[in-house]
Amino acid sequence: MAHWRDSARNVRFWIVDFRATFPLLIFLLHIRLWTFIFAILATGFFALLERWGFTVAVFLRWVRCYIAGPRKIAQPWWKN
Repeated sequence: MAHWRDSARNVRFWIVDFRATFPLLIFLLHIRLWTFIFAILATGFFALLERWGFTVAVFLRWVRCYIAGPRKIAQPWWKN
């Protein structure tokens, strides 16, 4: 029996986060060699993200900040 405090934890499929197993579902619905390769690569990518401490949303924000760069060009009208 699980305690109510465990309800906020992410669901895991063995050692992999549940979000990383979604490509495996795609493979099970469309069994082909290319979907198997896609599922393995995507699951590996998501597992690496989790190992580095990123979620998908945090990783996408990090990529957006990396692309945008450190320089912010926009200035408020009162500072011109």
